[in-house]
Amino acid sequence: MSIRPHLANLLPADATRYRGYRIAWWAAMAYLVVITVRSLIHLLAADGGAQSIATIDTSVEGGSNIIAIFGQWGAIQLLLALLLWVLLLRYRGLTPLVLLVFLIEPVLRGFAGHLKPIETIGTAPGAALNWFVVPLMAVLLWLSLCETGRATSERAPDAR
Repeated sequence: MSIRPHLANLLPADATRYRGYRIAWWAAMAYLVVITVRSLIHLLAADGGAQSIATIDTSVEGGSNIIAIFGQWGAIQLLLALLLWVLLLRYRGLTPLVLLVFLIEPVLRGFAGHLKPIETIGTAPGAALNWFVVPLMAVLLWLSLCETGRATSERAPDAR
């Protein structure tokens, strides 16, 4: 077991074998459930979650456009979530890459919100949780890059 990260594990030669700490993989799975639910809410909720969750006043002129953008954002989030599900379930060795995406996404969303602030009635859960998620994902990424001495895989062993 090593607590030194191996950057080569970010894009491993064998993407089916995960060498990091299992807690990082399980946490990535749990967070991906949250992301999938979030995307479905944005896609399927009548207001796209814009007013009911993000506390954006959609009764203003152009409010239907805000709702439409939230719905389209949900569709893109769902597509990304499906791709990340494939990576976590089929290519476990790419768990560090998935966690890197989880780390970068709230940072970029926060940066975009800084450049183009949105007027809200309250604090949206995404904005409130961004700065909790960032350090958590950094720790999980670190753990996923460290080799534990055993590799887990979904691939069946060769019958020789």
